[in-house]
Amino acid sequence: MSKYFRRKLFIYVLTFFLAVTIDWLIPRFMPGNPIQVLIARANLKAESAKVVYSYYMRAFGLDVPIWNQYANFWNALFHGDFGTSLWLFPQPVIKIILRAVPYDILLLLPAILLSWFAGNKFGAFAARSKWLDNTVSPLGYVLTATPYMWLGMLLAWTFGIVLRVLPFSGAYSYALMPTLSWIFIWSLLEHWILPFVSLFMVMFGGWAIGMRNMIIYELEADYSHYLETLGAPRRLIRRYAFRNALLPQITGLALQLGVIVAGALVTEIVFSYPGIGYLILQAIQNHDYFLLQGCFLFVIIGVLLANLAIDVTYVLVDPRTRTGMQGER
Repeated sequence: MSKYFRRKLFIYVLTFFLAVTIDWLIPRFMPGNPIQVLIARANLKAESAKVVYSYYMRAFGLDVPIWNQYANFWNALFHGDFGTSLWLFPQPVIKIILRAVPYDILLLLPAILLSWFAGNKFGAFAARSKWLDNTVSPLGYVLTATPYMWLGMLLAWTFGIVLRVLPFSGAYSYALMPTLSWIFIWSLLEHWILPFVSLFMVMFGGWAIGMRNMIIYELEADYSHYLETLGAPRRLIRRYAFRNALLPQITGLALQLGVIVAGALVTEIVFSYPGIGYLILQAIQNHDYFLLQGCFLFVIIGVLLANLAIDVTYVLVDPRTRTGMQGER
């Protein structure tokens, strides 16, 4: 293993340790006692509440000193135990999260990939055409500056309330149970359209503006002018410019894919879409330590894997990275 990869591995391990530690600390700095919130829902008498309080404190391991809770957290984590949800007691956190992840993947993976592909294509075309630049660029700036929540509410009001052509709440009809029937799949697609469109439009604007600006920058670089003086075809120069401009976009794509498991918090709140973003909101409102820790842990792992994918991709597509690695051996 080269020095470069050893250093990268150390950075990833250290980052994981620090990020997970912060993930464990954040809920414990939240105001309020989660056990008291849980008992308050049951509306028990004072004597019964004391007994139940002591039971839950022991059951969730909150009756021991804070450093023991931290050690127990790491021990459980290495055994794949994320704890039990306070909000949906007694369901395990890992099962709750795994039920939400498919909805995030179904919503965010197509939105990110399609907006990245379409945005980069339109941005590259806009950089070489004044007509497209005068039309796509203003549209891209408007879309990328549009808040997800405002656009989501606008789409829900227009197509869900005024036109009544699309549902705007939930991931499928509340009258159905998840099955492999065509009725359920059609309901799933109907509820998917509005959240997808709201995410796609905002992401598309960002990718298009980013690629348009990078293409213009690369075409003004020294190597482009040098190739032009050598008589290289304009198409070849643009091809080199596009490849170099694509590297930052690949980085952005990997980071976007890394946070798929985080969900689209604002969009999922607007449309009541049952992804992890919606779970994070419910965990905060219900003081659910363990569910909040589990959701953030998925985000941490996703971002670290995305950065690992960026490192591997750059080694494959950028010769300068391979040259730098060889120099460190």
